[in-house]
Formats: sequence, structure tokens, C-alpha cells
Amino acid sequence: MADHDPQQGEQDLEKKIEETRQRFNSELLQDSTDKYDSRDVERLEQDDALVEAYLTWRQYVVDDALKMIDDSLLWRKELGVNDITESTIPRWMFESGAVYLHGYDKEGNKLFWFKVKLHFKDAKTAVDKKKYIAFWLERYAKKEPGMPLTVVFDMTDSGIGNIDMDFVKYVINCFKVYYPKFLSKMIIVDMPWIMNAAWKIVKSWLGPEAIAKLKFASKAEVQTFIGPEYLPSHLGGTDPFKYTYPPLPDDDFQTPLCENGPIVSEDDVESKEGEMESRETLESSFNSEIVAKPKKVNFLEESLRSDDGERDTNVRVKGVRKPQTTFKGLLLDVSPAEELSFGSAENEKKCLIILSNVTKNQVAFKVRTTAPEKYRVKPSSSSCEPGASVDIVVSLHGGSQASPQDRFLIMAAEMENVGSQELTQFWKEIPKNKVMEHRLRCHVLDSVKPAANPRRDSLGETSTSGQQELNSALMRVMACNSRLEQKMNSCLWMQKVLTGLVLVLIVLNLQCLYLLGTAQRPS
Repeated sequence: MADHDPQQGEQDLEKKIEETRQRFNSELLQDSTDKYDSRDVERLEQDDALVEAYLTWRQYVVDDALKMIDDSLLWRKELGVNDITESTIPRWMFESGAVYLHGYDKEGNKLFWFKVKLHFKDAKTAVDKKKYIAFWLERYAKKEPGMPLTVVFDMTDSGIGNIDMDFVKYVINCFKVYYPKFLSKMIIVDMPWIMNAAWKIVKSWLGPEAIAKLKFASKAEVQTFIGPEYLPSHLGGTDPFKYTYPPLPDDDFQTPLCENGPIVSEDDVESKEGEMESRETLESSFNSEIVAKPKKVNFLEESLRSDDGERDTNVRVKGVRKPQTTFKGLLLDVSPAEELSFGSAENEKKCLIILSNVTKNQVAFKVRTTAPEKYRVKPSSSSCEPGASVDIVVSLHGGSQASPQDRFLIMAAEMENVGSQELTQFWKEIPKNKVMEHRLRCHVLDSVKPAANPRRDSLGETSTSGQQELNSALMRVMACNSRLEQKMNSCLWMQKVLTGLVLVLIVLNLQCLYLLGTAQRPS
């Protein structure tokens, strides 16, 4: 029975999504086709994950989800969210550094910083500030779809003059109404005591979902949520990041280990690999490796060439799990679609990325990461023939451990004049608007302890799959339990009302009997 529960839950969710769409069309769209931005309506019709986000945030109550969708789409059209770009926002807002995305919390959620001391209330700029917040949220939604944010209100050196209650309410509504499931937590750091009354008002604006996500922390306590590597020095951290504009701060992807080096002959590569094998440390081996110039070859063999030249290339991919999901891109299909899973077991220290060229031209690609010191990527830069696929092995370097904060960026662009172009020069000259980008996040597995029996590997995979199904089922049970709790509360409230009415009737009856008895007494 347990094996069928997740499937039943998926079917129920699909029914809810379909019901939500049907009622949206029949009740909200009606005959008014210009009520919402057509781009938002089209996305709602095509993106199951978006509808599911509204349903989840409203505990699968379709009426509440529809109200949220209506408010969200009306706001998006009124503010012109789909047309907001960097050029439509006043430059001074970016230069101020009052709001930006940078770093990750300990759970791997992106940090959305608000430097409160840099904010001042001004009715003339209120609309631009709203668009400014929407710009950052839209930017993140496109880069990290489905991933929540951690909002950090850094109140260091702020005072009453920096508090704009209307602006704070707008920010809260962005997460409460306009961007479902976006909020991981909201951390208020180093709040002056004089602002306690203001934040009590703010808490009254938050829904029950958001109140549980509100965290107050001193400078000493903030490291409970955010590691020192992503905290500025004034909050006790070691992050050297200093906001400047331009350009906009991004994920700061860098070249991983084993990036393609100088162009040399294949014989030189094999000779170099033989020398590296004799070195004592794995780190020295990784830092000294040189990969041959990309050319029309078997990329699987080239990318998985073992450091030991006598080994067969198949040895290199032994134990690497094949990805099960695929992202359909304009130039490349990328597998897996969203995340690379690493663990501490030996067979969990490598992941496979499969790139499939869906164009009629040769496509150049390169892989970058936010943690270049941790990962070995081979090949990290090459090209893919039309209709062909390239297998990329990503492995943890030495004793490094994967983290939820780690990200990988896959960049791809169509190549022209293939025979005369070198990849290094190609990437310098290619316009940014012609580059396809896709991001992958890291997922850290709970590894099963290794056993002597080799059959345990397959059992471990089955156990992991079963655990994922169990987690999915538990999430649905919790959502169902929450809905039942709401209904029980409603019933208890109704029961109290009925009890009160019954007591009133009893009192009225007693009063009537008293009056009748009084009237019948002889005078």
C-alpha cells in the first residue's frame, strides 16, 4: 500500500492543478481578456509548478489559491512586472546598495539583503522602489526557479528615520501574495530596541505561514542561520564582498579544477598524465593536469580519460549515477534538470552531466562553479557536434564535501566558422545575448553506511528512492493534517456558537415560563 501512496498523492495534486486552471478560466478570466497580462496567463496555463506553488502556499485550498492568483496577476499588470529591466530602474537605486542578492544561508537558500540604514521614506520614489524589488525577485525567479529566498533585514546603525512601514508592508506582500513559496525565512538582524513597536505592527501583517518564518537575531545569533563566509565583517563574518555597481552582483561563478589548459598535442597530454600519476597527492595531480584542444572526437572518451593511461575509459565512469531528469534548452538538453546529488559514500562523490546538442550547428559549452576549489570537472570546456551528446564527470576534489550553497553554471553558444575558431577566443567574442545559461544546484545525500555485501549498493539506491517517496508522502499527510486542523477549528467555533445560542434559548424559555407563572397568579 505504501508504494501507491505517493502515486495517489500525485494524482490528487494533478486534479487540484486542473481544477484551479478550469476555475481560473471560468471565474476570473470570463469575457475580460485584458484583465491580466497575457504573458502571465500563458505561463499559468503552461507551468504546473507555478500553480502548485500557489496551492501549496494556500494549503491546497483552491478558493484561497485563486484569490492569491488574482491578486498576484493584477499586481503584475499594474506594475508592469514583465517589462521591468535594469534600464527602467533609476541608476541611483542600484548604486545605493540598499538591496541586492548575494550569498547563501546554511540551508543553501539565496540571501536577499536589505540594508535598512540606506533606506529613507520618499513618496516621490515609492513606485520606483516597488519596481526595484520586483526586478530583483524576477531576476532570481528566472535564474533559480523553484528555489526559496532568505530575506535579511540588516538593521545595523538604523533608526526611526529609516523605517518606512508602507515599504515594509509591500515587501511582505511580495512574499505573502505575489511570489508563492519564495520565502524560506525572514531574518531581522541587530534591531534597535526602539523599533520593537514597529515590528509588532509588521508581525500583524504577516500570515500564519510567514510568522513562523520570522527570525530575530543579534550579531552573535545570526551565525545560527548564515555561515561566516557569507556575513560581512560588521556582523562578525569573513565575507570580503563589497557591493559595487555596475555590474550587478551575481552568483560569482568561477572556473573549476581541470579547466582546459594550453593547447598541446595528444602525446604531450598522455605524457603529462603519466607524470602526474607518479605524484604523491591528489591535489597536485588535479592542479597539474592539461586537457587537449577540443576537436571532433569522441567526447565521452576524451572527457573520461583516466589519469592512468593503461586503464580503460569505462573504469572512470563506474559507479557514476545516470541522471533521471532533463532540462530542455534552446541549444542543449541538460541532464539532470535541477541538481547534482553528492554524498560521503564512495559511489556518491561523482555526478554525471549529459549535454545533448539539439541544434543543426556545433555548440560550444563551458562549466563554471561557485566553489572551484572543491570540484573537478572534466571536460569543463569543449564543443558538441549537431545531434551528439557529451558526458561531463563532476567529482569532489580530495576530501572536500558538497554543500547546498554550491552551484554550477552551464554556458552554451552556437559556433560559426568552426575550423578557424579556438574556444578561448570564441568565448571572448560571443555576445552575451547569444549565450544560453542553465544553473544546477547541489543536493547533499544522507549516505548509507557501506557493508561488506556488494549487493548493498543496489539496496542503498532502493532505500534512497523509498526514502524520497516516504518524504513526499509525509509532506502530503502534513498538508492534509493542516487542512483537517483548520476544519476542526471551524467546527469547534461553530459548536461554541451553537452552544451559546442554545443557552440563550434556554434563558428565554425560562424567562417566558417565569412571566407566564407571574401572569397566572391571582392578584
